[in-house]
Amino acid sequence: MDYKRNHRGGTVFKKWFLNNRFSIVLLNILLFLLIIWVFNKISFVLNPAWVFFSAVLPPLLLAVIQYYIMNPLVDWLERKARVPRVLTIVVLFLFVIVVLIWIINILVPIVQNQINSLIKNWPHIWNDAVNATQNALNDPRLHPVRGSIKNMIDNTQKTLFKSGQSAINTTLGNISSAVSIITMVVMTLITAPFILFFMLKDGHQLRPYITKFAPEKWQPSFSKLLYDINYALASYIRGQITVAFWVGVMFAIGYSVVGLPYGTALAILAGFLNLIPSFGTPIALIPVIVIAIMTSGSMLVKVLVVFVIEQTIETRVLSPLVMGNKMAMHPVTILLLIGASSVWGLWGVIFGIPIYAILKIIVSRVYNYYRRESEIFSETDAASLTTGDADKTTKNTAK
Repeated sequence: MDYKRNHRGGTVFKKWFLNNRFSIVLLNILLFLLIIWVFNKISFVLNPAWVFFSAVLPPLLLAVIQYYIMNPLVDWLERKARVPRVLTIVVLFLFVIVVLIWIINILVPIVQNQINSLIKNWPHIWNDAVNATQNALNDPRLHPVRGSIKNMIDNTQKTLFKSGQSAINTTLGNISSAVSIITMVVMTLITAPFILFFMLKDGHQLRPYITKFAPEKWQPSFSKLLYDINYALASYIRGQITVAFWVGVMFAIGYSVVGLPYGTALAILAGFLNLIPSFGTPIALIPVIVIAIMTSGSMLVKVLVVFVIEQTIETRVLSPLVMGNKMAMHPVTILLLIGASSVWGLWGVIFGIPIYAILKIIVSRVYNYYRRESEIFSETDAASLTTGDADKTTKNTAK
């Protein structure tokens, strides 16, 4: 009897604790929270490492973005035309320098003049927009909502004024921070090309080198994991930059055709803001609509037509052609962007999707490995297979 009781107790313990999915999930969550708690307690030890990482991150990030843009051409010339990698890298660097010189001499003066003119005339443009809106509110048909719209305009003006005043005060009160930011930008521009050169030269050897540190039996799967992460990042970065470039080109052509004032500067702004997923283009459209309203009613219609044409080409042709389904992202990820923007601001919106893609790859592979190696899943799968075979046998017997 004692043997049966002990045996039964051991079986219950194994059933509800050792071989129970729910218990193992809770245990993993507990260990994860325990790790976070430990890291929180030793944060003073990790602060120097975080400061070092923050200083190294900007040039490294810039080099990584340029690497994913240039590396396909370097690999293709080395593989197809047998061109040495160093020679291709040097030619690409010279080409980038020539393009930068052209941008500085030709494009920057045009954009600078338009931006200076826009900044100078923006108060008048905004006042004209407010006056035009107030005149429109005098329409008797808008009498029921006149008070609400007027309050909204007044609140918007006060918010913009307070934001601008606080930004000026913050800038004047943090001269040292401004100097440190300028220093960081200069150091980033100086060090990023050196990092980029060595990444282009030896980057293809990085994955085999990292794979060697994994246990021998895990090296194939670990190498595949690194490949999938690299592929996801490359697809996202190249796709976003390509789409943003052509969005700027399409807006520049459209604004020049309709004759929108400050069209070149607004088109470049739209291209840069397009790097912000989902939110960039609507934000870039706000000053365009204000300027179009102040120009004429027909200009507003023309601008909206340009926007509709651009969005149609981008969503129907450009994005599917460039991005495709490489990221395998569900539309619900818009909630991820909202949450990331609340926690980390603009950087959370920009880096939320690639970080999500990396975590998705890692978690899916870890889960598949655990499902393949765990006795819990193997027993369940075997039971389901046995049940399925039994059902098939029963059906065949019935026939």
